[in-house]
Amino acid sequence: MLDIIAFDADDTLWHNETLYSITQAKFAELLAEYHDPSSIAERLYATEMRNLGLFGYGIKGFTLSMIETAIELTDGQIAGAAIQQIIDLAKAMILAPTQLLDHVAEVVPQLARSYRLMLITKGDLFDQETKLARSALGQHFTHVEIVSDKSVASYRALFDKYKIDPAHFLMVGNSLRSDILPVTALGARAVYIPYHLTWAHETVDDHDPQAHGYVELEHIGLLPALIEQSG
Repeated sequence: MLDIIAFDADDTLWHNETLYSITQAKFAELLAEYHDPSSIAERLYATEMRNLGLFGYGIKGFTLSMIETAIELTDGQIAGAAIQQIIDLAKAMILAPTQLLDHVAEVVPQLARSYRLMLITKGDLFDQETKLARSALGQHFTHVEIVSDKSVASYRALFDKYKIDPAHFLMVGNSLRSDILPVTALGARAVYIPYHLTWAHETVDDHDPQAHGYVELEHIGLLPALIEQSG
């Protein structure tokens, strides 16, 4: 019997990747005199991947990668004023309001009346805590875990910490790599709700629901009915 429903936060409960996409477009405009947008995007992504082990996920790491990329692509000629613009872009991201996805404001409180809800998200602690506070959803979650990464090992550690039986656990998220496949590998259930934008780092080649034991939904508004049907 289902006991705990866990949700990813970014692009599952509220918009996130759109904010990064908009910021990346502004970053490309800032460096337009040096390189074309696709080259800038490729170099920025490569820098982010190189820095993940140092800075982790989130806006602060993204900002440092933008600054490093700007220095590299301009051979160190970028002006201090342009660096300040990059920092201002980061501040705008941090201060941006938390915009819930459709149906989230109704579904989360509804499910909280019957199940224990858990939020499992990765990224910068301050950034994620701030977004959760602005979302007005925090009261509905029994547990909130902000982790450095999502892997089989990190989910297993959470199961051990909270004495969770995977057979009674359901994970809901928008990333097959981070939210779905590690959970189903541990014998838990998962619901994949794709977002219209996906960071390249989160994409996977093999995404067959039957092969990996997850269900795919068009939007979170369909989740309560699915849970009721499956029990």
